[in-house]
Amino acid sequence: MLGQPFEFQGKAIVGQGVGRRKILAGAAAGLATPFLSAPLTAQITPRSFAGRNTIDRGEAATILHVRTAEPVLAITFDDGPHPYHTPHLLDILAERGIRATFFVIGRNAVRYPLILQRMLAEGHEIGNHSWSHPDLHGHSDASVLSQIDRTNQAVVDAVGRPPVLMRPPYGNLYNRHRMLLFETRGMPTVLWSVDPLDWQHPGSAVVTQRIVGRCHRGAVILAHDIHRSTVRAMPATLSGIGERGYRFVTMSELIGWPRWDRRRLRLI
Repeated sequence: MLGQPFEFQGKAIVGQGVGRRKILAGAAAGLATPFLSAPLTAQITPRSFAGRNTIDRGEAATILHVRTAEPVLAITFDDGPHPYHTPHLLDILAERGIRATFFVIGRNAVRYPLILQRMLAEGHEIGNHSWSHPDLHGHSDASVLSQIDRTNQAVVDAVGRPPVLMRPPYGNLYNRHRMLLFETRGMPTVLWSVDPLDWQHPGSAVVTQRIVGRCHRGAVILAHDIHRSTVRAMPATLSGIGERGYRFVTMSELIGWPRWDRRRLRLI
């Protein structure tokens, strides 16, 4: 377990993203997909963060970065898996012995289960990034839970175990929905502290410069494995971070939980 006690730093931004995308008004209309009547809840004990008191507010169930004395950080990738870019990224990570965390979209997980199986086999963590990547801000409770539950099931179908962490698309989620997911699904909300804005396609060199220049102890780095330029940036990025003395861990390891692939969890 990493340095204790640790704290989740910074207040979650409510009703907005975190400055990386302009969301179109009205994009968060209700979904057509039905709410799953049987909750798919991982057997995780809520309020189990090491070194924390009772968690009873939405922003307290949100992780931006982790305070730790150790030179560790987590690199995370959203929106995949992509049929070409994600396997290339996995090759890059494997060559360096680095474990990352992939927040996958449920419908992509259904299309490419073999890529998820490779992620698991190579020690990476798989998180939940919703079923279809809507802006969840303004959605009903049933709609939010449906997006998360369908993705949890897709990951279980692919690799036999559920995600334990979620990241809302665009970083947008009401505080009450963060607590709803934490209390009913045992899943805290993971945002980020380092954002290279790679979705704007600034070029691989810029992505590397922004990530390496802004990384810090306990950082949560945001990137996207659906963009070729981001994947092409990773060799220099990972080397640059390593040269600064940092080690890579998965998100579960960063927050002081056991590695997700070594936990005996199931959906109930």
